[in-house]
Amino acid sequence: MGSYIPIKQQDTSEEFKDTSMMSTVISTGKASSLSVVEVLKQFRSDSVHGLTNDEVERRRKLHGLNEFDVVEDMPLWRKYIEQFKEPMIVLLLASGLVSVCMGQYDDAVSITVAILIVVTVAFIQEYRSDKSVEAIKKLVPPGCHCVREGKVSDFLARDLVPGDLVMISVGDRVPADLRLIEAVDLKIDESSFTGETEPASKMIEVVPPSKTSGGISQRKNIAFMGTLVRCGRGKGIVTGVGENSEFGEVFKMMKAEEPPKTPLQKSMDILGKQLSFYSLCIIGLIILFGWLQKRPVLQMFTIGVSLAVAAIPEGLPIVVTVTLALGVMRMARRNAIVKKLPIVETLGCASVICSDKTGTLTKNEMTATQIFTADGCFAEVSGVGYTGSGQVSIDGYALTANCNLSITKTMEAGFLCNNAYIEDGSLFGQPTEGALVAAAQKLGIDDPRRLYTRTEEISFSSEKKWMAVKYRKQDAMEMYYMKGAPERVLQQCTSYYKQGFNVPIGAKDGELFADAVAAMSSRGLRVLALAEGQDLQQLTFLGMVGLLDPPRPGVRDAVSTLLDSGVQVKMLTGDAKETALTIAEILGLHTKGRLAMSGEDPRHKVAVVKALQQRNHVVAMTGDGVNDAVALRRADIGVAMGRAGTDVSKEASDMVLVNDDFSTILAAIEEGKGIFYNIRNFVRFQLSTSIAAISLITISTFLKLPNPLNAMQILWINIIMDGPPAQSLGVEPVDRDVMNKPPRNVKNPMITRALILNVLISATIIVTGTLWVFWREMRDNMITPRDTTMTFTCFVFFDMFNALSCRSQVKSILQVGFFTNRMFLYAVGASLMGQMLVIYFPPLQAVFQTEPLDWTDILLLTCVASSVLFVDEVRKLVIRIRSKRNQHQKDFNFLV
Repeated sequence: MGSYIPIKQQDTSEEFKDTSMMSTVISTGKASSLSVVEVLKQFRSDSVHGLTNDEVERRRKLHGLNEFDVVEDMPLWRKYIEQFKEPMIVLLLASGLVSVCMGQYDDAVSITVAILIVVTVAFIQEYRSDKSVEAIKKLVPPGCHCVREGKVSDFLARDLVPGDLVMISVGDRVPADLRLIEAVDLKIDESSFTGETEPASKMIEVVPPSKTSGGISQRKNIAFMGTLVRCGRGKGIVTGVGENSEFGEVFKMMKAEEPPKTPLQKSMDILGKQLSFYSLCIIGLIILFGWLQKRPVLQMFTIGVSLAVAAIPEGLPIVVTVTLALGVMRMARRNAIVKKLPIVETLGCASVICSDKTGTLTKNEMTATQIFTADGCFAEVSGVGYTGSGQVSIDGYALTANCNLSITKTMEAGFLCNNAYIEDGSLFGQPTEGALVAAAQKLGIDDPRRLYTRTEEISFSSEKKWMAVKYRKQDAMEMYYMKGAPERVLQQCTSYYKQGFNVPIGAKDGELFADAVAAMSSRGLRVLALAEGQDLQQLTFLGMVGLLDPPRPGVRDAVSTLLDSGVQVKMLTGDAKETALTIAEILGLHTKGRLAMSGEDPRHKVAVVKALQQRNHVVAMTGDGVNDAVALRRADIGVAMGRAGTDVSKEASDMVLVNDDFSTILAAIEEGKGIFYNIRNFVRFQLSTSIAAISLITISTFLKLPNPLNAMQILWINIIMDGPPAQSLGVEPVDRDVMNKPPRNVKNPMITRALILNVLISATIIVTGTLWVFWREMRDNMITPRDTTMTFTCFVFFDMFNALSCRSQVKSILQVGFFTNRMFLYAVGASLMGQMLVIYFPPLQAVFQTEPLDWTDILLLTCVASSVLFVDEVRKLVIRIRSKRNQHQKDFNFLV
């Protein structure tokens, strides 16, 4: 029934009252290896009266409160200032300062606004993420039952000190680490630490040091802070509070882990450095050429700096922020809450997903899937959960309670040796017992417990590995019903049930039963044996039930898709190795002969994540328990479960799956890949436009030609380059084909050789076409408003067609669709309307020094400017043809 050792009251001497003589807190491993007497002596406590109030005050001064220190380590204003250290922000600050010095105040204002938007959004996101550790307080229960000076008191758990005597019962959350000195049918749910779905049975006997080093699951005489009492009652001495508890160890590890920078942040850093380098090169080259042409150095320096500032896309940070924010909104609609903007894109780079098993890949619902009877009958059980939906069948034929007496007696025994019940699809009790009740209901068996009177219960223990109950039937005969580990239950059996008779167990029968256990275990099932009889030493073996935590629907398909796209999926679980391997094989994660590693320490998950990161993998980690929190924070993308996840796992993560569906990660990766491609499309457009503008002005300057564009026209082009047409590229719908592409290599910078080539091709076409129009208009060697208007409009039209071609890097605009991005259509339409107003609206004509153009002029400019789109379409066609040819070659080589 339980275990209890009475300890007489300790002597409250002066020596006991001296704090200096009091031992400090000890680890749960050491406490587990000490006897009850030794623990009481170590903490100078009392098993009946507890501590005195005076002693409690002294210890509190020494050990502090039973809570976690999550004070702000940096003022908010300093955190805000820290955002300005990003290379891209520093570059923008420098360009803004130069703009002020050059008198270009409009540029300075736009750059300042861009900086403030980006810095503020980044600060808010970081502030929210840094609050993650505070959620750990939520698992420290608000109250507890403590014995002090012989009286039971209820007060806040934060007031506990080492040596306090605490009482726990069903429904309580353990307020601190306790070395149990009394345990009566005590079972505690430790799944948040170990991942095990079954509550752990507790005892008070000493655990040998050799076992305590094997992990917290071996410390059967310890109740850990934050765990939940599922059954029975107990009493224990507080051995650790706050950060000195096992919970606190996880907390300290979590605080010590710094989330790594996302691949997008790294790419933006590289881009900022590249733009700085290119800007300096532009300044240097222009000054050098000016010096060679005997021009004033100061004049050339001014031109060079102006062009370098113009080359910096100040709209880029805004586009990145807006694109990520829209991605976050789309993910929310797909049941994934993203807490940090850059994480959305990081998912597109994920090369490894480390997933917890229980509750993530599986339903966290124990389900009976097989029934074996002592007379050799095998039955399959369908359906999952505790709703009673499903059936028991043999060779496809559904059974009822009257079809097979052996199966019926087996499941009746499982119903009787049971403390769980199911009501309206909800389980009240332990998952294993609930699975037996659900299987019996599928067979059509009504609860037989109402017909009998229970007279005795022998609780399950880790030593016996079985549970038994005794019932008095209506005929006054008493009968035992037992369930437990097959090898232990069979030790209590002398016969087995066969076709209505009890038959003695022979050697061949024992081999048959052992083979059945092996067959069920090989499928990853947890096997429970059932027996009945009037004498516990002479029971009749009835049969066995195989239980499994079934995979979630759709997970296998999601895993297959991820593996096909080049993303590795690794399962990290605290469950038994055999069970884990079976689930992995069912989901397609593991094949026989491949390596599988085991370890019980929560730190092992972090070690796996770090090892993968050291091999240059971008790691996504999913989990729901306290034991997952450190790994979630360390991973590049921490993904927590919204329903089954603990508060700590949710707050330590970067993303929360609202529906606990692993398949949602697919949608997140799809969004992440699409976002990066959108940002790269924007970068391509901005760079090609800025290089074309710089080249146009630079060539005109070096050839000593008149300036083809005036200041206001350059400003208008700059607005288009950073404005709505460019920004609309960031909201391009996600291309569904991105899942067929492998994860992005985070070592590749934002500006690749292929991107530079595309930019140079587009810029060359734009410059050539614009200069041709400029040359054609000024053949009379005179610069007129018409000349600049034609040149100006030509460049703007080139910009619009270039933006259209930048919507995809490889797909034709016919494949992408003209009307799939409405924001783009609105932006281009508004820009063209604005250009028409600049040309034909008199007030704006005066500002921009333009004059009206004939419709033939507009048609000519349209034909010239569309060349950038047609050339890019040809380039994309060549790429697609080469790609198909290479794929056909790969397929041929594979077949050969």
